[in-house]
Amino acid sequence: MKFAESHLDWLCELMADAARKEIMPRFRRLSANDIREKTSALDVVTDADVNAERHMTAALRERYPDALIVGEEAYAEDERVLEGLRGAALAFVLDPVDGTYNFAAGVAPFGVMMAVVVNGETVAGIIHDPLGEDWVVGVKGGGSHLRGGGSETAIHVAKSEPLGEMVGNVGWQYMQEPERTILARNARKVLGTFGYRCAAQEYRLLASGYGHFGIYNKLMPWDHLPGLLIHSEAGGYNARFDGSAYVPGDTTGGLLVAPDRAAWEAVRSGLWAD
Repeated sequence: MKFAESHLDWLCELMADAARKEIMPRFRRLSANDIREKTSALDVVTDADVNAERHMTAALRERYPDALIVGEEAYAEDERVLEGLRGAALAFVLDPVDGTYNFAAGVAPFGVMMAVVVNGETVAGIIHDPLGEDWVVGVKGGGSHLRGGGSETAIHVAKSEPLGEMVGNVGWQYMQEPERTILARNARKVLGTFGYRCAAQEYRLLASGYGHFGIYNKLMPWDHLPGLLIHSEAGGYNARFDGSAYVPGDTTGGLLVAPDRAAWEAVRSGLWAD
């Protein structure tokens, strides 16, 4: 079965069901044995991540038996799962708990993310907030909307501003030197910065017009495919640091998102200046 926009309601409910059954019952109830390090003390996984991904994966395989399913935790066990994403006729990319570091600490924000990829192109992105019990949804060619409480409202990125009036996320923590120091130093040029350690909520903020730009150097598809589609459909502009387009499967090259190309270029030149 191929993906159709009419399947969005089912996908949104699947994410909410995983949150109700596997994520929220564990929030602020995790023991030390329920939290494990992956690559560092800042990169952790919990039983909520693993079980929520299993829950969604099983349901997706039953409904879409021919689809490729790329989950963050499945990738941690076998990196080959990422192979074939660009060429798959239909693929679902899952981040069961984005913001796991926050979740493990018993604080918000965190979220559930899903992207739908058809023939190498992201056609839908969904970010679910288990605490707010709502969703931000983007559909290729259909705009981006906030769903919740029985209503749906269109969202839009912020209008472009001069660099000194912008607010954004500067993800220098994953940079190598000297780029790390350059970005950290030049962040003083903007009006303000935020860093939620949660791409789900950062993309929601940017797509809804409450921030201007985001800089990311760690490019795993589950962290960015849903949010990028939502941001783009909300009117935003994005490209890798060298100006090339980001496509499903890219894991290098950095990523900068902004309200439009002029704002992108202002951030790119201003924050990377020696």
